Amino acid sequence: METVILDELDRQLAHALQVDGRVSFSRVAAVLGTSDRTIARRYQRLRSTGTLRVVGLPDATAIGHVDWLVRMHCTPDAAVPVSAALARRADTSWVTILSGGTEITCITRTRKQAQDGELLLQKLPRTTRITSVTAHCMLRGVAGTSGWPGRTAALAPEQVAELAPPPGVRPAGEVPLSEADNALLGVLAQDGRASFPVLAAATGWSETTVRRRLDELRRSDVLYFDVEIEPVLFGYAAEAMLWLTVAPSALGSVTRALATHPQIGYASAVTGPANVAASVICRNLDDLYEYLATGVGSLAGISHADTSPVVRRVKAAGVR
Repeated sequence: METVILDELDRQLAHALQVDGRVSFSRVAAVLGTSDRTIARRYQRLRSTGTLRVVGLPDATAIGHVDWLVRMHCTPDAAVPVSAALARRADTSWVTILSGGTEITCITRTRKQAQDGELLLQKLPRTTRITSVTAHCMLRGVAGTSGWPGRTAALAPEQVAELAPPPGVRPAGEVPLSEADNALLGVLAQDGRASFPVLAAATGWSETTVRRRLDELRRSDVLYFDVEIEPVLFGYAAEAMLWLTVAPSALGSVTRALATHPQIGYASAVTGPANVAASVICRNLDDLYEYLATGVGSLAGISHADTSPVVRRVKAAGVR
């Protein structure tokens, strides 16, 4: 992959796409005070070099699915082949190698907790080189749900307001999806900005129907968009997975505090002894130490913190 240095306009574009993954280039250009062609050219450069990708993803709760955060400990020689096998699965995301190659985490999705939860671990690669596996049901996203702050700091609040789509309203109960809906979502998981002709070809619908259904899925909060771009391009070279054991009475106060910390890429309340899992992103290891000592360390109610440095991200949110 070509090495790309992000300038201010690149960062503004990345932020704009996090606000609305399918916003028109003309709209972005108007807000940023540049030309459509300049924005289109910048996007194509970032996309073609693998620097940035927009993906469209279904919200698990809205479609009646459950996300599980799986943590595996393994021998160092198993990390690469096992993580590669996990990345090839359509039901996994955020496959990451940690702790010098002795740990792997991923998120996997099941249809129904009651029906599939007990079968979850049977889906995972089987090898004696995996020494332990635990699965943690992701109860609620508590921080970073609108994107990592380091990636969403390039635009002024008034620019964000101009670009933001209308807020969605989630209907009560599970939203049923047709085979054509699943085909639509499958394409968007690879390219959230796929053209309407491409989406029409995948679903068998007309372009008008695709536009209407896409709007419906967005308005009902079934579909959201995320931007995949490495933090190191913003100058953040130290990432870690943080597992916190928090007293139940302090869970609310701790998660509210984490939501204000710019070092948190994403955090979720999970089941298990460590009941909060978080992605931490810092500029360097010294900053990571300071955050653990003074940021996390200042929060009352945390009895244990387990930190695993990230070695390699094998797969992010979308489908390759």
